[in-house]
Amino acid sequence: MTRPLAALALALALAPAALASSGCKPKAVRGGPGTENPNLDQGAMSTTLDRRDLQELMRMNMDKLMASPWWAQMTQTPGQVVAIWPFKNETSEHIDDQLNTLLADMETELVNGGTVAVVSRERQAEMANEVAVQQNRNIYDPNFANQISRQLGAKYYITGKVGSVDEFFNNERRVQYTLFIQVIEVETSLVRFQNKAERSKAIVR
Repeated sequence: MTRPLAALALALALAPAALASSGCKPKAVRGGPGTENPNLDQGAMSTTLDRRDLQELMRMNMDKLMASPWWAQMTQTPGQVVAIWPFKNETSEHIDDQLNTLLADMETELVNGGTVAVVSRERQAEMANEVAVQQNRNIYDPNFANQISRQLGAKYYITGKVGSVDEFFNNERRVQYTLFIQVIEVETSLVRFQNKAERSKAIVR
């Protein structure tokens, strides 16, 4: 082997070690409040819905809910029973676990607020699953939601859905997400509140 070729071979052999020692090796980091990377969760990693998107969409809806005439009525007659029904995922993404976490956060906020009494989502899920199996019912059927909520003693139930519209143009992608919520009166099936919060995510070049 000639001297130039021997030098090239040595350089290629040493390259991985040089990269590792220069700090290019990936490493795990911790982010969020109270860590060295407090803004780690702020940036978007993709066009899919992440925890921050869902939290902010829910926050927009909850702010509207608590500024609504229906909520003002609840504050005048506190202690009325409310159930939180599962939200339907109408996107192509697997976000059911994130939605369940989000609904648990909603339950916590309503319980700690003290204005309404909230049916345990665990108890509601047990009854709904039992009846759904017995009657072969769709859990998202409004009549089914009314039936279970009535059996649990709820006067109102909160329901909703997540939707998306996906667009492509000139190798760019934009996804428009919506989180829609409603408050339904059990006895009358009347809509007492509804709101839609929106969020867009895109890949641009």
